[in-house]
Amino acid sequence: MATQMREYILGVASDLFSSRGINATSVDTIVAEAGIAKVTLYKYFKSKEQLILEYLRQYDDKLWKRLSERASPPDNAPKEKVFTLVDAVLDWIADPEFKGFAFMKASVEFPQSENPVHQTSVEFAQTLRNTLAGIAAEASITNAETLALQLSMVIEGAAITENMQRDSGAVEHAKELARILIDSAS
Repeated sequence: MATQMREYILGVASDLFSSRGINATSVDTIVAEAGIAKVTLYKYFKSKEQLILEYLRQYDDKLWKRLSERASPPDNAPKEKVFTLVDAVLDWIADPEFKGFAFMKASVEFPQSENPVHQTSVEFAQTLRNTLAGIAAEASITNAETLALQLSMVIEGAAITENMQRDSGAVEHAKELARILIDSAS
């Protein structure tokens, strides 16, 4: 029962954070939407910051679960594995349910580099870049770190553009650009 209540509160908070923004969502709003007492929220989450960090972790877990479902078959050409990951992320961005990357939004709302929310957001962004760099290195791409940074910029730019203006064509253009970057990498 305790785990269910904790997950319920986290689910309500996550929906509010992603639709309204983290700073725009007060603890009072969360408890009102959840239909619980404030003391109940604090029983499961010591602070709003802890709730935010759990939201980011859960979001990150969902992202990687979704991406692993689209994992590249082992017999794919090494460079194709890089594109498969980028393609999976971009397809998610194109999904009408996509509301932007939580880690990007959180880093904007908590811009102070020493803030734990900002630090966690940077870590999650770095995980995507490191994963891309690792796959690129496996493909014997000598500038794997550079390619990973370039692809991260393409992905993040497409996420922002598509989130601001649905069906802008940003995802398709991002896929074309990613293909060019990957094919030209040596």
